[in-house]
Amino acid sequence: MSGNKVKKTIKTIKIDVDKCNGCRACEMICSAFHAEPKYSSNNPARSRIRVIRDPLRDVYVPVYAGDYAVAECAGRDRYTIDGKEYDECAFCRASCPSRDIFKEPDSGLPLKCDMCEGEDEPLCVKWCIVDALTLDVREEEVEEFPERDELEIGLESLADRYGIEKILETVARISKKD
Repeated sequence: MSGNKVKKTIKTIKIDVDKCNGCRACEMICSAFHAEPKYSSNNPARSRIRVIRDPLRDVYVPVYAGDYAVAECAGRDRYTIDGKEYDECAFCRASCPSRDIFKEPDSGLPLKCDMCEGEDEPLCVKWCIVDALTLDVREEEVEEFPERDELEIGLESLADRYGIEKILETVARISKKD
């Protein structure tokens, strides 16, 4: 299945770890913006951005939530950058089975950054007083694929979870009832 090439505006948040001072204002505004109703509460566990902190070593790494990963990664490497040591997971944007970061605390559902949809720019960028977070907007040519309907997406997730054989057996059993 191939799609048409179209120009698309890509927004990303650039992170400068050397500027971050660990204030966590980004976490606070993000959790307030995504509260129901908006700005009604403030719980950093619901934030789509987290600051990985180790104040004794002066390490602060803001990371915003990316896609959900169904399996944990194999990597558990450690990196040294400018004399500071980082765990590989500190840079990971995924919500995965091996850690609770970027999961809604009540339901356990994965969280993903939506760039504060409806706002001019993500609020974490707007509220970062040291400019550790900046918005990068660029045009990119991407392939556009036809929309998939909810049934197709649902069936694909069921097939991933239970296997195609189990789905076919269930459909056959249901068909016999009618």
